[in-house]
Amino acid sequence: MTRRLGWVGALTGVLLAVPGCEQGMGERPRGAVAVGAPAPAYAANLVDGSPVSLEGHRGDVVLLNIWATWCKPCREEIPALETLYQRHRGHGFVVAGVSIDQPGETERIKTFAAALGATYPLWHDPDDKVSTTFLSIGVPSSYLIDRQGILRWRHVGPVTADDAALNAALALALAGEEEGAAETPGR
Repeated sequence: MTRRLGWVGALTGVLLAVPGCEQGMGERPRGAVAVGAPAPAYAANLVDGSPVSLEGHRGDVVLLNIWATWCKPCREEIPALETLYQRHRGHGFVVAGVSIDQPGETERIKTFAAALGATYPLWHDPDDKVSTTFLSIGVPSSYLIDRQGILRWRHVGPVTADDAALNAALALALAGEEEGAAETPGR
C-alpha cells in the first residue's frame, strides 16, 4: 500500500512538473523536481549502515542512481556507472547507487554490485523514499547534481558511459558551469 501511494504521489508530481500541466494552479508545488532547480534534500544509509546524505556531498558532483537487484536494465548499467565513476572520481565526482531493495537485503546488494564490478558508494533505501523524493517513475533513474546542489540532468532508463547528454552535463558540472542542464527521455 505504501509503494502504491508513493507512485500516486510521484505521478502527480510529474504531471505538475510538466510545462502546461500546472496552469491554473499558480506556482509549481514546493519540492517539484526540475532540472535547473535545487535537488531535494535526501538522506539514506550506506549498505554498511552508516548515514549518508546529499547535503554531506555538497561540493561534489553527484550522479544519484536509483536501482534494484531485481531490475535487469540496472544490472546492465552498473558497469557503465563504474566506468564514469573511475573516469571522474579524481575530480570530485561521486556515483551514489541507491538500492531500493527490501529491508535485510544489504548482503545481497553488496554481493550483486561487487559481482558487476561496482566500487562506487552503495546506498540502501528499503522504504523507497528516494522515488517519492525525486518523483522517479521507474528504475533505473539517474539524477546529476552539481557542486551547489542544483539538478543538472535526469534520465529514466539505463545510463551508458558514452551518453552524449550526460557527458556534456557532467563536464559542465565538473567545471562549475551552470549552462547545459538537460533532461533526456527514457529509452
